[in-house]
Amino acid sequence: MKKRVIMITDGDLYALKAVEHVAKEIGGRCISQSWGNPSKMSGEELVSMILSTPYDPVLVMFDDCGYRGEGPGERAMREVCNHPDVEVLGAIAVASKTHLAEWTKVDVSIDRFGELSAYGVDKSGLPDMEFGRLDGDTVYILDELDIPFIVGVGDIGKMAGIDHAERGSPITRQAIELILERSGQHESEKGKGNTDQKENR
Repeated sequence: MKKRVIMITDGDLYALKAVEHVAKEIGGRCISQSWGNPSKMSGEELVSMILSTPYDPVLVMFDDCGYRGEGPGERAMREVCNHPDVEVLGAIAVASKTHLAEWTKVDVSIDRFGELSAYGVDKSGLPDMEFGRLDGDTVYILDELDIPFIVGVGDIGKMAGIDHAERGSPITRQAIELILERSGQHESEKGKGNTDQKENR
């Protein structure tokens, strides 16, 4: 059975505390060693840790700290996403004030007030003017990977203190729960499709 993974494009200390808190709350596991700005763990090392944990889902952080081109975080992300024993349920694309104009398409964004939007958000978690896209440091590779659902958020663990771990990181939790909810719908639709095919035979 494949390990279910949610990718998060942020790896600083605030993000670590937020993701660890939410993982514990939902009964999942954060790969704490994946934190770093930039990422220090290779894709191979992360896969080994993902496959060894009994918890589900597994939350993994990736961060390039503004590295030009494909940095270590994005290389690791590609390796994890393409591993045959890993099922990536979705990704949380984290906004930043990038100078390199990296961006990715998002299916939905959550602003710092918990409102869903078809537009992107900025680092502070405030609504942006870009429809269906978000600017960030470690995000452009998401468009190249087969990720079923991408949620855009502001800077995890921050957003003017609203997403701080001491407050329960509500925006991070909402994003993770939304990905889990959509992955469940996706599985239900696949199962329904299979049933319909059988009935039509």
